Amino acid sequence: MFLLTANEYIELWIHEVKIPIATSKMIIENNKNDVTKSIDEELDKVENYTEQALYYARSNAVEKDYIITKANLKDIVNNAILKNKSMLLNQKISLDLENLNQEVYTDGKWATFIINQIIQNSIKYSKDNDKKLSIYSKAMSDKVILYIKDNGIGIKKGEITRVFEKGFTGENGRIIGKKSTGIGLYLCKKLCDKLGLAIELNSEKNKGTEVRIVFPKGSFTSF
Repeated sequence: MFLLTANEYIELWIHEVKIPIATSKMIIENNKNDVTKSIDEELDKVENYTEQALYYARSNAVEKDYIITKANLKDIVNNAILKNKSMLLNQKISLDLENLNQEVYTDGKWATFIINQIIQNSIKYSKDNDKKLSIYSKAMSDKVILYIKDNGIGIKKGEITRVFEKGFTGENGRIIGKKSTGIGLYLCKKLCDKLGLAIELNSEKNKGTEVRIVFPKGSFTSF
């Protein structure tokens, strides 16, 4: 008798649940109104949580699932933005993209997931008005630094060093309507470590948060 491991079952369940999510989104696309728009936004959240669970299940054996190739940073960022298109529009967040046409070495699928988690946090912890999200890069001789910067509610000083800890939610994660699992940034750090990327975060309470991801320009070697 063939028995699934816990991780195999989680992966199978996630792939199955994606089907009704996609079907629901198709129904919404053909029946657009204010109600279905709200439902679509909630489905985006469900989709993000299922994807987060999938990558969490795979995070201990990421080496079996990634392929490092030369990739265009602009394509990776655009894929992450598309995943959040509805929420960015509904939340009326101003998006500024600059200097992203850079070649880096990474796994595009995993990098998209990492950037998606950071964008999700920027949306979740945005202010009530004048919402801005800037994504740009700076190229150096041996690396490209991607900056993801928002003007949201920020993180208080004493919590910045703990944001990548598993399960850490902090003060912001306990705000009604913004409750957090404390898994998103933990996964970002874990996957960046596996992929040979560096990730750093700076933030100031009530002024916003900046996340930096450092991509190598050269080919990937074992870490």
